[in-house]
Amino acid sequence: MIKLYLLFADDTSMIVKSPNSKDFQTKMFTAFNCVNESFTVNLLSINVDKTHYIQFKTKNKPTLEVNIVCNDNLITTLPKIKFLGICIHDSINWSCHIEYIIPKQSSACYIMRSIKPFMFPNTLKTIYYSYFNANISYFLPFGGNSLYDIKIFRIQKRIVRIMMGCKNGVSCRNVFRRLEILPFVSQYILLLMLFLVKNKNLFILNSITLNLQDNLIIFISP
Repeated sequence: MIKLYLLFADDTSMIVKSPNSKDFQTKMFTAFNCVNESFTVNLLSINVDKTHYIQFKTKNKPTLEVNIVCNDNLITTLPKIKFLGICIHDSINWSCHIEYIIPKQSSACYIMRSIKPFMFPNTLKTIYYSYFNANISYFLPFGGNSLYDIKIFRIQKRIVRIMMGCKNGVSCRNVFRRLEILPFVSQYILLLMLFLVKNKNLFILNSITLNLQDNLIIFISP
């Protein structure tokens, strides 16, 4: 019933899924009661004010009305929620998280512009990776293919131009090469490849090979 039950510090999260709306409400209600009873047995309590649920759905699908009551208080649903530092939207389009980190990235550009006259290039790269790149790489394996990623890429081009002292509008192709920094999309592809290599057990390797003009093609399916 509970597909995933996750404890992190004092936060508890669970995932419940069902293709049927009535069955979904029943499972969610039962799962929540199980968690509540487990907390009560262990002398713990749920902070109702900080407890919410989010329904993942397609963009045009309406949100189901699910009434979950805890200690006579109604648990509310939210269209987006912050989970372990990542803002997740109910349609999983990553727009809310990108809007959340854009001010941080803009701040990184300001900091880079302020310290550039006093720092060596290697020091600037260290600051880039610790301040700018750390924010984008945290969610990159999940939201790196979002339609809203262009906003992050534009800020990335702005900060590398600042690092190299280039004017706005100058092509960043050679700038990325000189700095040996991967563009946003290339970094996303690299992280996907690393995930595949480190988690081969999650994928099935099909023993299907096609010889097309002496090219060997291997199909991998999740």
